[in-house]
Amino acid sequence: MAEFVLTEALKKMIGKEEPLLIYKVEEGAIQRFAQAVDDSNPIHSDVEYAAQSSFGRLKAPPGFVGWPVTGGFDMFVFVEKLIAAGAPRGNLDGGMEYEFLAPIGAGDILAARIKIASIVGKETKLGPTMSTTVEITYTNQRGAVAMIARHTFLSF
Repeated sequence: MAEFVLTEALKKMIGKEEPLLIYKVEEGAIQRFAQAVDDSNPIHSDVEYAAQSSFGRLKAPPGFVGWPVTGGFDMFVFVEKLIAAGAPRGNLDGGMEYEFLAPIGAGDILAARIKIASIVGKETKLGPTMSTTVEITYTNQRGAVAMIARHTFLSF
């Protein structure tokens, strides 16, 4: 069985940031997302209720960061870059992890910094397998980190 090799090209990708993305969090988008995930909490859907809350405006449901208004991040293109750098070709979603640090609400502007946090390789029944964790840090317009999302995927 072949052994996993972390190439120099892959090592250079760890910690390197992708171009900054800017997200705008809008009332209507919050309401549609809450409806899509069946979150009936009025803090996400009722503007009047939210205005009277301690938050003072619609609050985004967990995991919602608005819509990109600048740039764009294509995970498929990103995976192709990893393959070109020596990653195995097969891919499987390894899940998402969220760290919520500050509330996100209507009117917020978020800057998203995307980087590979880690690449770990090991032998599995599928052969050489690589676990890649992409970290996205969302900072609001006040300079506070609002959320950190970690997306792990497996290449085999």
